[in-house]
Amino acid sequence: MSSYDVVVIGSGPGGYVSAIRCAQLGMKTALVEKYATLGGTCLNVGCIPSKALLDSSEHYHAAVHSFESHGIQIDPPKIDFAKMIERKAGVVSSTCDGIDYLMNKNNIDVLRGFGSLKDKNTVVVAGDETTEVSAKHIILATGSKPIELPFAKFDKERVISSTEALSLKEVPKHMIVIGGGVIGLELGSVYKRLGAEVTIVEYAKGIIPTMDGAMGKELMRSLKKIGMKFSLSTKVSNVTRDGDVVTVTATNKKGEEVTFEGDYCLVAVGRGAYTAKLGLENVGIETDERGRIAVNDHLQTAVPNIYAIGDVVRGAMLAHKAEEEGVFVAESIAGEKPHINYNLIPGIVYTWPEVAAVGKTEEELKEAGVAYKSGSFPMRALGRSRASGDIDGVVKVLADQTTDEVLGVHIVAARAADIIMEAVTAMEFRASAEDIARICHGHPTYAEALKEAALAATANRAIHS
Repeated sequence: MSSYDVVVIGSGPGGYVSAIRCAQLGMKTALVEKYATLGGTCLNVGCIPSKALLDSSEHYHAAVHSFESHGIQIDPPKIDFAKMIERKAGVVSSTCDGIDYLMNKNNIDVLRGFGSLKDKNTVVVAGDETTEVSAKHIILATGSKPIELPFAKFDKERVISSTEALSLKEVPKHMIVIGGGVIGLELGSVYKRLGAEVTIVEYAKGIIPTMDGAMGKELMRSLKKIGMKFSLSTKVSNVTRDGDVVTVTATNKKGEEVTFEGDYCLVAVGRGAYTAKLGLENVGIETDERGRIAVNDHLQTAVPNIYAIGDVVRGAMLAHKAEEEGVFVAESIAGEKPHINYNLIPGIVYTWPEVAAVGKTEEELKEAGVAYKSGSFPMRALGRSRASGDIDGVVKVLADQTTDEVLGVHIVAARAADIIMEAVTAMEFRASAEDIARICHGHPTYAEALKEAALAATANRAIHS
């Protein structure tokens, strides 16, 4: 039986990053993965392929709708959807190959097969052959999978999850999306930009309901401009398929029964922790009603030498959160004193415009009774936005009423995913709105909108609005 200092089960962003950090710290490390390629959901059927299709669809949409305004005359562009999917697959392949390279570079043994716990120091790897390895420490990083609704079972053809939505053979005529969260909006916007009719059916009263309410309203205004339809406060009760026709039955906010017909139905109501068959019962580790593993502040399970990170534990299901936790655990095992500030893990929606946020929402501050002040700046007032034609969106800065410390930053804008990192950095050092306002920002840039919003939060001093 091979012996390791650390065995990591799962090769997603949390798992492979944790394995690399363990190896960097001098620990003999193995990574267990049941699929043929490394990278987990994020690299194979999540973050990376979705961004590849988002970029491709945005290029096409710009060619159809925006090039002429820039003085670019072209024949009407056509979609080669098979080529688009092929490019996506190439991006995924090269990214996954990069993980293989990193495993070799760091002398990490990759064990192919399904990993489970035999006892607190033994991992069973069921692959072409079943083997066992021993470990002083075990890290569970098995990620998550799409949630399937009892009345909307995936047939993987017409009633689909995000996995199938990334590899369709055609552009849908009408895609009905159940769920107005990140995944539904991103994939819905891909196919809307490629010419499909898209209807978002959301149970909550607004889209991206976990984010600041004003951002959801701003994004919905923008998505409506490209023709996306929304049915909010709508509870789906049944999904049926008859050949190529999918019918979604629901109840609207007035209590009336409504139906939606399309050729595809994307069920995007979230993801559930993937903890089944891990042998948790063999070591006395329990899961909650959502399948998540309970951990302490050191990300240790009920068994101290077994850790859990990423989507299988509490908190947002984000690749970058999993990465930070992976590094945290590796450094904890090595006797270091790492730290994660969960309040400052940014959330991002890669629609166009993008949505990005960090810290507290306005709703959270109100509920907590925190006295705050707010400053906003519209992107249409920004020179860089007008130059590029990306004028939709707003930046909002929330600061403590007394101390002026920035408590939250919320952005709907072109390149919001990049702009938000300035706010994360500032908030990590407990910056005030005045601090951000006094930083010289390059002109013309999108990031100037953050400075203007900070000025607006500081005694309403915005210059350009």
